[in-house]
Amino acid sequence: MKTKFNIWHIPISRIVILLILDMLAVVVASYGALYWRFDFSFQGQYMQYVEAATLLLPFDLVAALIVFWLFKLYKSVWRYASTNELINIAGACAACFFIQIFLVAVLPIRMPRSYYPMYAFLLMIMVCGTRFSYRILRLFNSRRRSVSKNPEKKNTMVIGAGAAGNSIIKEIESSAYVNLKVMCVIDDNPGCHKKLLRGIPIVGDRSCIHDAVEDYHIEEIIIAIPSASKTQIREILEICKDTGCQMQLVPGIYQLINGDVSVSSLRQVQIEDLLGRDPIEVNVDEIIGYVKDKVVMVTGGGGSIGSELCRQIAGHGAKQLIIVDIYENNAYDIQQEIKVNHPELNLVVLIASVRNTARMQTIFKTYHPDIVYHAAAHKHVPLMEDSPIEAIKNNVFGTLKTATAAGENGTKKFVLISTDKAVNPTNIMGASKRICEMIIQQLNQKYATEFVAVRFGNVLGSNGSVIPLFKKQIEQGGPVTVTHKDIIRYFMTIPEAVSLVLQAGAYAKGGEIFILDMGEPVRIYDLAENLIKLSGYVPGEDIEIKITGLRPGEKLYEELLMSEEGMKDTANHLIHIGKPIEIDEAEFKDGLDALAGVVADEGKRPEDVRAVVQKIVPTYVYKKL
Repeated sequence: MKTKFNIWHIPISRIVILLILDMLAVVVASYGALYWRFDFSFQGQYMQYVEAATLLLPFDLVAALIVFWLFKLYKSVWRYASTNELINIAGACAACFFIQIFLVAVLPIRMPRSYYPMYAFLLMIMVCGTRFSYRILRLFNSRRRSVSKNPEKKNTMVIGAGAAGNSIIKEIESSAYVNLKVMCVIDDNPGCHKKLLRGIPIVGDRSCIHDAVEDYHIEEIIIAIPSASKTQIREILEICKDTGCQMQLVPGIYQLINGDVSVSSLRQVQIEDLLGRDPIEVNVDEIIGYVKDKVVMVTGGGGSIGSELCRQIAGHGAKQLIIVDIYENNAYDIQQEIKVNHPELNLVVLIASVRNTARMQTIFKTYHPDIVYHAAAHKHVPLMEDSPIEAIKNNVFGTLKTATAAGENGTKKFVLISTDKAVNPTNIMGASKRICEMIIQQLNQKYATEFVAVRFGNVLGSNGSVIPLFKKQIEQGGPVTVTHKDIIRYFMTIPEAVSLVLQAGAYAKGGEIFILDMGEPVRIYDLAENLIKLSGYVPGEDIEIKITGLRPGEKLYEELLMSEEGMKDTANHLIHIGKPIEIDEAEFKDGLDALAGVVADEGKRPEDVRAVVQKIVPTYVYKKL
């Protein structure tokens, strides 16, 4: 229910003061206009007009006060007076102008024609003076207090002379608690160069950033261009990162729409901002269309991808969300988060291993999920190289048991989370995920369930990601370790990865491998350098970058498609479908049986497992001991 504005909530003393000041303004404007009109003299025949003004004055006072009331000049908070208040004052004075003409026409008096605009002009000057003087005094006082509280402020550069930049500068100027001082502004629009924004010089475009940092001794840079694309932000950051300044930016255009642009909305520049790729766009209606009112299960629901899947599914109107995870701490964390954010959701959290056939069958028979997102997996490449049997047990047979249970119990869609490491794998983790892809392609032919896989690259911020490792190493003073100077990887954010998974579910017909176009790959060495610079250090001087050599099973680059796979577009131009590779079903089953026998035999060596895996995945290449 909307609360009505009550004029009596305003202190009566403030209204009385404004009424008195407005009455004085009408008096001064009435006689001042005549004094101005007659060359600052009231002699001789001009006194008749003074007498007429005196007769007119009571009517002017009543009319002006009523008009000011109607134009809400007694309701505004004048300490924050702005353009809206100025427009209201101008409108009120214009109304008084026409009322003056009307009163002179009906009363037995005459006034000079030039008197009316002079009266309205003086009245507006007087009213503006009484209203805006409070704001000017308050601004002066806040600046004085700001200097006394923060004698040493950081010299700051604002990039962007638009609405966001103006808002940021305005708040920095008016706040006594922001330890920043804007020295200059950068904007690529040549039309505003050499001009002033709130008294701050706009010194030039992005090519002037380095010179301006030196000339104005800049310590902090604020990028206030919320409408800029990821590519544009990256280009600016590429220039700024070598200045040694701290950097912050306005998150996005929605901040402007919501009117939330302020110093508190700024965030630190993240390494993701340097990737230079706009996030993928998904059709939310399609996602909601197949998730809403469905029973959805997420295995590995406490992990990086799994937990984000749970968050987004919870927000898309699922009938019931079932979270399955073997690690109770992760499961508990996501459970508490969703309970707080979506208390209306029917949420079930189960501790279970996907390797347990009976447990998975019981879960499917009890809850009958419509959609399953299979995110449970061992994915750390070096750890899995040391424990290949565990990788196969969890990834391959965990997937087989979960997917089989889904098929046997009437699940409509089963979405496997795969990886680009499954293409021409050189490590057991990648090879195990390739076998998982083959499993769902085979099961898609056997059951009515639509089995699909989603293949993507490295996920920024996920457990085991290189970014958290680099940040931790920088916090410890280095060195930052990179396995090879030329190693490259595709990167995406966790929300992007989850958006792809959800979109794949909407597109799924059965048997597809969905692949994200992740733009250009990133050189890990450059990533390390950029992160050091964003942290305010100089690579090689403050923080050393140490080359440690490729780890077991690690490739210099990853691929998204195998040579046999074609590429087919979807409605989303950033999501593609790899053509399924024909698999001999009998041969594949024999391979899985052989693999099951090897991992069940505790006496088998890791090399025995790798040899069997290579027979199933001929593209798997590993270093034989």
